[in-house]
Formats: sequence, C-alpha cells, structure tokens
Amino acid sequence: MQVALVILAAGQGSRMNSDLPKVLHKVAAAPLLHHAMSAGRSLDPALTVVVTGHGAEQVESSARAFDPDVATVRQEEQKGTAHAVLQAAAPLEGFGGDALVLYGDTPFIRSETLEKMLAARRRHAVVVLGFHAADPGRYGRLIADGDALHRIVEFKDASPEERAITLCNSGVVCADASTLMRLCAAVGNANASGEYYLTDIVELARAEGLSAGLVLCDESETLGVNTRTELARAEGLFQARARAEALENGTTLTAPETVFFALDTHIGRDAIIGPAVIFGPGVTIESGAEVKGFCHLEGCHISRGADVGPFARLRPGAELAEDVHVGNFVEIKNSILGEGVKVGHLTYLGDADVGEGTNIGAGTVTCNYDGVMKHRTTIGKRVFIGSDTMLVAPVTVGNDAMTGSGSVITEDVPAEAVALGRARQVNKAGLATKLFERLKAIKAAKNKG
Repeated sequence: MQVALVILAAGQGSRMNSDLPKVLHKVAAAPLLHHAMSAGRSLDPALTVVVTGHGAEQVESSARAFDPDVATVRQEEQKGTAHAVLQAAAPLEGFGGDALVLYGDTPFIRSETLEKMLAARRRHAVVVLGFHAADPGRYGRLIADGDALHRIVEFKDASPEERAITLCNSGVVCADASTLMRLCAAVGNANASGEYYLTDIVELARAEGLSAGLVLCDESETLGVNTRTELARAEGLFQARARAEALENGTTLTAPETVFFALDTHIGRDAIIGPAVIFGPGVTIESGAEVKGFCHLEGCHISRGADVGPFARLRPGAELAEDVHVGNFVEIKNSILGEGVKVGHLTYLGDADVGEGTNIGAGTVTCNYDGVMKHRTTIGKRVFIGSDTMLVAPVTVGNDAMTGSGSVITEDVPAEAVALGRARQVNKAGLATKLFERLKAIKAAKNKG
C-alpha cells in the first residue's frame, strides 16, 4: 500500500517571539520541519505534501531543500487542523493509498511508531496516535476502550470528568487518503474556538459505521515546540537520544554529554569521538576513524583510519581519505586529502587537492581567494610542503616536490623540484646591539617626560 505524508506547517508560532516561522527553528542543526520529514522518509512515501501559511515562501524553500520532489500548498487563513488538511486535497486527488498527518513542530515521532500506525490501518479506517501524559494540561483527551477509539475531546470542550483522563491526543492521524479528505470536508466548527478540528473525524467516521483505532507511543515522541524553552528542551532530548544510539551502535564517546550531533550525522562502528566535538549538517565518519576533542565538523567525510584534532575545523567539502592525519588548529574547506596525508598543525587548506603521502608543514596557507573568485591549489603525491609556505592559487606542485620553509609559491612547481620563494637573507653585523641601545634610550626619555 502506498503512503502519502501531509505535514502541517502553517502556524505562526507567536510564542517563539521570532520573525522566523516556527517550523524553521532548528534542533540538531536542522529545521523542525526537516525532523518531521525525516521521520516519514523511512516509510518511502509516494508523495509528501507540506501545508504552509505563515512565512510560506521560507517554509516552502526549506521543504524543497530537504526533498526537491515535495508538494507544497498554502493555508491562507488558519481555520484549524481539519481545514489545513483539506488544503492537500488537490495533490492527493486520485491517490489510492493511506495518508499520514504529521506536524512540522513535532520533531520526535519515531518511524517505528508510524509503521505501527500503518499496521493498525489494516484493522481500523482511522488510526490516531495517543500517549499517556504525566501532566495532561490542555491536550485533547482520547475516549477509548482498549485500541478502539470512540472520540476525541478538545480540552476547551471537555467536561471535568473528561479532563481527568490522562490518555491524550498527539494529533497524528492515519487514514485512507480519500476517506481522510471526505471526513475533513464534513467537519464543522461548532466548538469553543470556532475552528475546524481534525479530531472530529473520529466521531464522523464512527457515525458512518467505520472503526477508529488507537496506537500508543511514549510521551517524549509527542513533544511539540511552541516556545524557546521547549526548543531548548527538544535539543536536549534529541542529543540524549543521539548519544545513546551512537553508543549502542558501537561508537566510543569519551565524554558523551559534551558531544552534539546533527540530524544527519553518520558514524561507523569503532569510531572514537573525543570531548566537546560539535557536528554540523552533512558529516560522515567511517569505522575506525578518530575525532579528538574540541573539533567542529560540517559537510565533511572522514575515512577509515583517519584522525582529526584536537581543535580542528572541517568545513563543507572536506574529504579525508584513509589514514589521513589532521592535527590541532587546522582548517580544511572544499579540499580532498589523499591517503596518508599529514597536516599536523596551524594550517589552512581551502579549495585544494592533496595527493597521497604528502606532508603539509605548520603554518601553510592555500591563498585561494583573490577578492572576487576562488582558485584551486593542486599538490601532488609524496610532496613535502615546508612550514609557513603560502601557496598562491591557482598553482600546482608536482609529485615528489618540495617547498622551502617561508616560501611564497606563485608559479607551478615541477615534479621532484625544490621551490624557494623567499627573499635572500642579509645579516648586518652588530646592528642588533645598536638598535636595542637606541630603543632603550628612547623609552627612558619617554619615561622621564
């Protein structure tokens, strides 16, 4: 059976006190919206529809950045959740599978939970995701008997007896797409808020003789983000879960509580991650690699046997082959380092290709930017780059070549050649003593004044 996702992302999120649409605030270096889309991606949906409203253009752009094939529709007026789902009617027209309704501000629904809902659809026409709340607060309450759901009562419309129920509604719903649209179209707004509630489809379904079912999840999965405080809590929950999963999957974290992952971080077995390592988006670390403490990684790939840090920064486009060594206070951007390359310390490599077995001395800089355009540096195999070498791109250093320390390299270096690009040293005998005496006299004169 095919599956479609309908992700509601139209709300303004006024309690965030922000000009940014609520679903674009980030947890684990990714917008909340991407978390919801990621949860549904594991189901291999045939169609994903994101319903936008406040900040629609920004939200739509973000959705397409995650999935170029996403369909977007706009809810011009926010009239409630059923009304929002109805905006997806056009892209879902003729779709013969199930539709899952998710929320762009609810980042932690597990893919396993969604699979349980799809399985429950074999027994029920409409399936709702519920949870037992420690503090039910203003959640809607589920009136159920076992896994049979009778109705959902919004807090504003609930009686005191119903408010005492701890079984709460997450808002996540699954139904056949055509059934979902038909039921949403039948929803009225005769309630305390004057809104069209998606929750009403349960009673409407039962009135048609259709069954409604209930699937339960842990309360932590249903956390919605409406304030900065909840955003911070969501970050903490994500990191705790990501650290636990990394340890369970065979990664060593020497100080787990200090490591921060991104939504799409991938780390192989037997990798070692030191303290205070920060992962930005797009990082892949192969098995057996090591990242020492206080490194910042983003958009990079680290191969088996490589080691990085401490205090290193890998920026987007950094590709480290097997057994590469990147040491302290090294920054690498948009560069490919071949097998066994060593970049020990105090170096910047940007827009560079470095061949296998090459050694980059301390203080080396690829001068890749002329103020308008970026240029590339190519360094061959088994090259020795002396300390404090400035490689002014575009420039190529051939295989087995060498540069002298302190050189400024502005021309290509042939293979096996030694390049010296520095001024000739001149020694002035006795001048140092005379200069010091003169400077001390000037300082003494100033002190007297």
